[in-house]
Amino acid sequence: MRAGRLLSVLLLLQSRGRMTATELAEELEVSVRTIHRDIEALSGSGVPVYAERGAAGGFRLLDGYSTKLTGLTEAEARSLLFSGIPGAATELGLGQVLAAAELKVSAALPGGLRTRADQVRQRFLLDQRAWFRTSEEVPHLIEIADAVWAQHRIRVRYRRWDGSIVTRTLRPLGLVLKAGVWYLIALARHGEPRMYRVSRVHRVHTLEQSFDRPEDFDLREYWFARDEELRSRLYQGYAVVRLSARARRMLHLLSAIPLGEHQLSTLLAEPDGWTTVRLPIESHEHAVAQFLQLGAGCEILEPVELRERVIAELAAMGQVYGAGEAPTTLSRRPS
Repeated sequence: MRAGRLLSVLLLLQSRGRMTATELAEELEVSVRTIHRDIEALSGSGVPVYAERGAAGGFRLLDGYSTKLTGLTEAEARSLLFSGIPGAATELGLGQVLAAAELKVSAALPGGLRTRADQVRQRFLLDQRAWFRTSEEVPHLIEIADAVWAQHRIRVRYRRWDGSIVTRTLRPLGLVLKAGVWYLIALARHGEPRMYRVSRVHRVHTLEQSFDRPEDFDLREYWFARDEELRSRLYQGYAVVRLSARARRMLHLLSAIPLGEHQLSTLLAEPDGWTTVRLPIESHEHAVAQFLQLGAGCEILEPVELRERVIAELAAMGQVYGAGEAPTTLSRRPS
C-alpha cells in the first residue's frame, strides 16, 4: 500500500538520517523512480524533506523533525510490529499498548498522511481466523511470549497429538501465527528446533535461566522449510478418482488435499461433465473421511484398497440408516 510505504520512508529517514534514493529503494524493494515519487508526495503533504546534492548526498528531514515521534515506550515500539494483525496483538496482551502506539504515530503524521492512514484503516482489514471455527484457547500465550522476548527457559506440561502429557524444558525461539493457530518454535534439551501447538500447553513455568539464541537460527526460514517438509512427508500417496462438476467445485472443503480445481492432474475428461483426476492423499483412513464429504459426486478408482474401504464404510452407514427398508416414523415417547 502506498500510504504504508510513505510512512516507511518517513520512519527510515527519521531513524537513519540521510539516505540515498537507491538505499531507500533497496530497503523497501521498489524502484528508484517510485522513491522519487514518494519523496515528492511527502513534501507535498508538508513533510520537511529535502535533497542534498553531491557524492555524499541523499534525502533527509529537516533537523529536529524526528523528535515528533519520540515518546514511544519499548512495549509500544514492539507492538507496532502487530499493527496489521490487531487480533494477534490482543492475544499477546498488546491490544491497548498497540492502540496507544498507533495514536502517537498518527498524531505525529502531517495532516495529509494522517488522512491517508485513516482511509487505509477504514478500507482494509486482515482477519487471520478461519471461517466457522472457534478460536483456540491459548491461556499461556502471553507468558510464553514474554519468555521469547526475554530469552528465558520455560518448563511446560504439553499434551501430545496422541493425548499423552509430557513435561519439557524448552528454550523458546519464536512464535508463529498460522490461520488463527499459534505455534511455539523451541529447542528442547538436545536436537533441532521443534514445533509445539500453544493451545496444547497445559502449564508454563518460567525459569530464571536465560539462554543464547543460536546465531544461525532464522524463524522465517525455519518455518517455511518446516512447512514444505510437512507437506512432502504428509502427502505420500495418491488416489485416482472420478469427480462430477459439483464435486470438483467442492474440493476446497477437503482440508487434507492441498489442490484447487485449477491445479488438478486431469487424466480423463468425460462428455457428461465427470473428470478422472489424480489427487494426493495422506493415508487411507484420512482419505475415506475426506472423499465421503463429496457424496455421490466422487468415485474412487485406485487404489483398490481405498475403494474397498469406502464401500465397506458406505455399507456400514446403510445399516445405521436402514438402507433398503421402508422409512419409519419415530414415535413420540410418552410424557
